[in-house]
Amino acid sequence: MKVVVLCSGGMDSVTALYWARSVHDVVAVASFDYGAKHNHRELPFAAEHATKLGRRHEVIPLEFVNRLFASDLLKSGGAIPEGHYAAENMKQTVVPFRNAIMLSIACGFAESVGAEGLVIAAHTGDHTIYPDCREDFMAAMGEAMRLGTYAGVQLLRPFIAQTKGQIAAEGARLGVDFARTWSCYKGGAVHCGVCGTCVERREAFLAAGLADPTVYLATPPLPAGPQA
Repeated sequence: MKVVVLCSGGMDSVTALYWARSVHDVVAVASFDYGAKHNHRELPFAAEHATKLGRRHEVIPLEFVNRLFASDLLKSGGAIPEGHYAAENMKQTVVPFRNAIMLSIACGFAESVGAEGLVIAAHTGDHTIYPDCREDFMAAMGEAMRLGTYAGVQLLRPFIAQTKGQIAAEGARLGVDFARTWSCYKGGAVHCGVCGTCVERREAFLAAGLADPTVYLATPPLPAGPQA
């Protein structure tokens, strides 16, 4: 199947790109610059991996998101919270309806370049705080994409039932250089090691039994996750 891959430059979406390359015909890689504090750190990695695999890469600007939406993930928002990724304070980083907006645009792009599928790397770790990463939303959005395009574009979500540790293991199997990916929401010179996404990244490599190639500003003991 000809597919477009959504790739931010993070470890999940880069793994999704390599997965898609192994089982589909990747015709393009799409990234979004929507004013997140870390966009300038992650997007170059998306471009790097697309170039490495010889695929077209498009960065789609969404300036209005930073200007109009409320989220601490955005440059217009407050400080990035620290702690466990699934903690209540991480909801401050939710960008309202972000995936719906990006998937709508990417779906139109996919049909325009002759693709029948669109790949997104949403996984189980996202489900706690991001409503538009959950399978019920993805199923509904996938149906809307199928019905709203002549090509019947399919929304492919290969990691929707996987943990980030499982994704890390899959990426290692596919030869992903995780040192050339970005997670930290703070967007500094190196990963901070203490924000929710850095904690999740550190946990993923531990769970997968892999050496973590990331340079962190600090690596205090990992915080306990919220009580079930």
